Amino acid sequence: MLDRLQSVEDRYHELNELLSDPEVVNDTKKLRDYSKEQADLEKTVKAYQEYKDVEEQLADSKEMLKDNLDEEMNEMVKSEIAELEQRKEELEEELRVLLIPKDPNDDKNVIFEIRGAAGGDEANLFAGDLYRMYSRYAESRGWKTEVIEASPAELGGFKEIIFMVNGEGAFSRMKYENGAHRVQRVPETESGGRIHTSTATVAVLPEAEEVEVEVNEKDIRVDTFAASGPGGQSVNTTMSAVRLTHEPTGLVVSCQDEKSQIKNKDKAMKVLRARLYDMYRQEAEDEYAENRKQAVGSGDRSERIRTYNYPQSRVTDHRIGLTLQKLDQIMQGELDQIIEPLVVEEQAKLLEKAE
Repeated sequence: MLDRLQSVEDRYHELNELLSDPEVVNDTKKLRDYSKEQADLEKTVKAYQEYKDVEEQLADSKEMLKDNLDEEMNEMVKSEIAELEQRKEELEEELRVLLIPKDPNDDKNVIFEIRGAAGGDEANLFAGDLYRMYSRYAESRGWKTEVIEASPAELGGFKEIIFMVNGEGAFSRMKYENGAHRVQRVPETESGGRIHTSTATVAVLPEAEEVEVEVNEKDIRVDTFAASGPGGQSVNTTMSAVRLTHEPTGLVVSCQDEKSQIKNKDKAMKVLRARLYDMYRQEAEDEYAENRKQAVGSGDRSERIRTYNYPQSRVTDHRIGLTLQKLDQIMQGELDQIIEPLVVEEQAKLLEKAE
């Protein structure tokens, strides 16, 4: 672990130097990437530096015990050693967690999709309750929510609502909400007082990166030929027509509208960029659709990650066996009471794998 921590600290100092390099300062992408990497490492480096300070203080204190100290000073040094050893253990645990590989999506904004599933009108009402719960949680953390699309249900709630949560680390907290949520309560329309069970599905997806098309000139084969008209006859004798082949994808674009080869190449390049953009965007949408399919599940009552029981004011997260008698607080957006134990559980599993 110490070797890995030293490597992290070395990289942190290297980034400090890179960020003062004029070549990096003038390169927006490198500057952004290096700044983010440095920010990600900062907490680990500070904890490691404190760890080294504590070790040094421990060594000095233990060395003092070898001196001929009076009884009072001896007890003071022993007390200090005990405190330092406790702090060292705390830092070791903290550093083990900090060394866990970070989910690359953790810093991203979130796209939520909530749908009423099994239970008809009551499921739609519950979907509305979940939307309000997440909105309040986002507000408590200083995040912004923005509704993208909503299909209100006749009796209230939503058949479907899609919204975005914008905020630092939003996905790192909200990703645990993926799955089917089950509610047990007496509907307002139920005259007999019977408890109904309904579900709503929640899909939590990281915001897709903006698609940027960077076309490397080395990836393009340029062929020129004489422009041709109807029937294949030559329109002119100059080699003004241009064919661009993007070799990594096999996309081919030709242009012969202009008499100038340069203008034809410029037009062909615009078309090529547009086609590449469309292709990458479609791939991103296909991946988004697949992730959503995996996240939502079937919405069946038996497939759930959490149950909200209103008669008993109880919330149970089935993944970690956590039960809280705090339904009102949870529905008001105080979700950290559930999310924190889920974070700890995930970290424990990752630490176990690392060992």
